[in-house]
Amino acid sequence: MKLDRSSYGAVALVWLIAAVAVAAALLFVRQWWLCTFIVAASFAFAVWQTLFHAVPSRRASGSSTLVSSAADGKVVAVKKVVEREFLCRECIMVSVYMDFWDVHANFWPVSGAVCYAMYHPGRHFLAFKPKASEENEHFCTCIRTPEGREVFFKQLAGGFARRIVCYASEGLQVRAGEQCGIIKFGSRVDIYLPLEAEILVSVGDSLRACESLIARI
Repeated sequence: MKLDRSSYGAVALVWLIAAVAVAAALLFVRQWWLCTFIVAASFAFAVWQTLFHAVPSRRASGSSTLVSSAADGKVVAVKKVVEREFLCRECIMVSVYMDFWDVHANFWPVSGAVCYAMYHPGRHFLAFKPKASEENEHFCTCIRTPEGREVFFKQLAGGFARRIVCYASEGLQVRAGEQCGIIKFGSRVDIYLPLEAEILVSVGDSLRACESLIARI
C-alpha cells in the first residue's frame, strides 16, 4: 500500500494538526481522562485519513475485454441511459457509490488509450442522488480499447467531496487495475458500457476496485 501522489501534503497536514493537538493536551489538560481522549482521537483521525488517501495493492482482474470496478463501494444503479457528453448514444450505466469508509483511490476499469478527458465544476448534492450525475462536480474520461470498444466513466463529487483528482490525458495508454485518480470523501463513479456488454453485477452488490468484474465487452 502507498499514498496517492496528490495527497502527500494533505496527509502531512493532518499529522501536524494531530501532533499539535496531542502536545496541547499533554501540556494544558489536567483531567487525565480528557487528555487520554484527545490523544486517542487525534491519533485515530490521523490514521483514518492516512488510510483514506492510501492506494491499496490489488490483483487486477480487468483487461481490454473485461471491465473491472473503478472504485470500492456498492452498486446503486444498473440501467440504460443516453450518455450525452461524448459517446452521444444509449449505454448501460453502472453506478458505484463510495461511503466514508471505502478506499477512495480510483483505478482504470479497462485497458486501452484515453480518447477523452474533461473536468466539470459543479454542485455538491449527495452522491447517491440521481441528479448528482449531471449537476455535481465531476471528471469524465473515455477509454478506447484495442478492439475498438469505448468505456466512458465519470468520477462524481458528493455532498462532502471537495476535490476530484484524475490522471487522465488524451492519448495516454492505460492498463486496467492501475490507479487513475482519487475522490476526496463520499462520492460515486458511473461507468457507461456498450449495450451489448454482458453485465456481471446487480444493484446492491459490494465491489472491490480492480478485483470485482463489472462486465464483459
